[in-house]
Formats: sequence, C-alpha cells, structure tokens
Amino acid sequence: MTKLLFIKASPLPDDVSRSMVVASAFLEKYKQENPDDVIERVDVYEQDIPLIDGAFLAAGNELRAGKAFTDLDPAMQEQLTKFDALTQQFMDADRYVIVSPLWNLGIPPMLKAYFDTVVVAGKTFRYTANGPEALLKNKKALQIHGSGGVYSTGESDLETHGEPYINTILNFIGVETLPSVFVEGVDYDPTRKDEILNAAIEESTRRISLF
Repeated sequence: MTKLLFIKASPLPDDVSRSMVVASAFLEKYKQENPDDVIERVDVYEQDIPLIDGAFLAAGNELRAGKAFTDLDPAMQEQLTKFDALTQQFMDADRYVIVSPLWNLGIPPMLKAYFDTVVVAGKTFRYTANGPEALLKNKKALQIHGSGGVYSTGESDLETHGEPYINTILNFIGVETLPSVFVEGVDYDPTRKDEILNAAIEESTRRISLF
C-alpha cells in the first residue's frame, strides 16, 4: 500500500492560496491515477506542531540521563508524544507533496517547526564517523512553491531560501526530490493570474508520472 503525505504550509484557505489551488488540482488528478493509494494530510497551521524550546530540550536531556518518560511533566509527555507521532507519520509515508509559500525569502515558521519533527537523529538520519547519513530510502517528494515575484528563473538578484531549503532538508534525510513546481509572478502581473495558475496545474500533473 502506497501512502502519500500531503503537507500544507499556508494559513490561507485552500481556495485563496494560489499554491493550494494548484496543489488541489494536482491531488484530484493523482487520486484518479492512483485510486488505491492512502492520502494523509498535514496542515501545519491547523495542527498542534510541538516547538523545540528550552523545556523540550531539557526534557530530552532528562530522558537521556535516565529519567522515566512517565515522570516528566504531563504537558511535556503530551508534546513529546505528538512530536514522535509526526516523525513516525513522515517515516511511514512513501511519497510527499509539500505546498508552501515564499515568506520573506524563506519558509513559513510553522513549516520549519514541522521539519524539526521530521529531521531526527537516529530515526531519519544518523551520525557516523564520516558525517551524517540519511536513513530514509525509496521515497520521493514534490514541492509546489508559491511566490508573488519570479525567482526560479535566476533573473532576480535576490537569493531565496524557501524552495532550496526544503529540497536540501529532504535530501539530507534521504528523500528524492522531483523538480519543483513554481506558482509565481501573479503579484507582478495580476492580469496573468489564470494563465500562471493553469500553467502550474499542467506542470504539476505531469509530475505524477515521476512518482
């Protein structure tokens, strides 16, 4: 059984987010071509994504020192349980679709928090004498990335850290990344909105064969 994990990283409604408009069309086509696949959705702005803060790190140190999980504060037990569940959900999937906007040249903060639950030493990568080693195998991901400007062509002088970061972090844990689909330029020229969305939808559905 093949499992696809659909990760939405925008707080906007599906019909307002331009990248989600494209992603929704992709998902409908994907379901038609893969009716037996299991699809799970993670909405990082709707779910309670645990943050790695001082209390979280302190709890980890206590566990490594031998403290029993059940002796931790109940609220921290709940946070660690949610964290581990997100890690396991990601590990159990075979395919991933990450839908994200470009925010201030980077990724939304809750998407970074989500990736912190995914990149876990001993589970999705491990340290070796030769450096870190990816532990996830035979998994593929597609990124659908939205931005108001145009950055994918290399014509802009600005260096963005959204789409490249996501691909880098996925490759780091062993996930093969397909060529990204860019939904970009609507803010530059709103009159081309339908043209840009339709082109991105067509491009995204072509990626299905690469999975």
